[in-house]
Amino acid sequence: MLRFGCSELVVERLDPLVNPGQVPSAHMHQIVGGDAFAASMPSTDVSKLARCTTCHFNQDFSNYWTANLYFRARNGSFKRVPQMANQFNDGDNNGITVYYTSPGPKLTTAFRPGFRMLSGDSTRRTSEGLGRNKQQCYRCFTEPDFGGSPYSPCMDPQWDTEDLPKQKCTGGIRSNIIFPQCWDGTNLDSPNHRDHVSHPVGGPVSFSVINGQCPDTHPVKIPQLMLEVNWDTRPFNDAEEWEDGGQPLVLSTGDRTGYGQHGDYIFGWQGDTLQKAMDGGCYLRNCSVLTSQMPEVKNKCTVPVTAVEDIDGWMDELPGGGEGM
Repeated sequence: MLRFGCSELVVERLDPLVNPGQVPSAHMHQIVGGDAFAASMPSTDVSKLARCTTCHFNQDFSNYWTANLYFRARNGSFKRVPQMANQFNDGDNNGITVYYTSPGPKLTTAFRPGFRMLSGDSTRRTSEGLGRNKQQCYRCFTEPDFGGSPYSPCMDPQWDTEDLPKQKCTGGIRSNIIFPQCWDGTNLDSPNHRDHVSHPVGGPVSFSVINGQCPDTHPVKIPQLMLEVNWDTRPFNDAEEWEDGGQPLVLSTGDRTGYGQHGDYIFGWQGDTLQKAMDGGCYLRNCSVLTSQMPEVKNKCTVPVTAVEDIDGWMDELPGGGEGM
């Protein structure tokens, strides 16, 4: 398993997967990874287009992005909920924590240049009914410093939920997004960015179970990718905003349920470095076949803002016009 932090590259409305070439895109994203990120990205080896990366390992010029979270006040105005650096990623400029997992050496095939995929559905507003095998969840931290639960992601029966927490969370809220682990072995993408990948036979498995059998249509097992985002909801824990069992949080898509959380991925590892990491007994950030960079270095990697708009002030509507439904 690899687990490492990628600092914030940019926060803006761009989406080269779903809205290629569109400036601005439909809703706001938090984006990390290589500085080749743009409104349109060619289906080539993006590691050769980037000059720097916000990720911990120097070889990873991939891009990862998710929807942002907003606070909706009772007067109808919105404010973006700030991110915070994840546990064990002290010094990072907010960002996303990335996991790559494999059942063991030589049991997964790393992605190829040009590969991209999407997990989740921004239009979903109901549960998938997967129980502990849910592919996206929220952890309500009931104690400071990521405390309150000993369970792995999406496995806590009380504090991990598929929808946004309906109670104040003393230590903030974490979002986890788990990607499929089977590939058709041919297509680097598909029109909906999902059909070329698949869950194992019998459906998705939890993050902690990565040995499901791949179906004949998607026989190649790939590293299981998971994204982890932490939001500092503490400034928005006024009891009056949470009264009557409601909750004042909304995703940047306009989703007040949270079921529509999703993650996007464009592969950008140099050469065969990811394959070597999956086969080399790497654990968390301990990986002798990779080199790393300090937070003060990766935090300097940025890209110019293309869709210029207010991202941190109070606003009358969500960027893109989502109505918070």
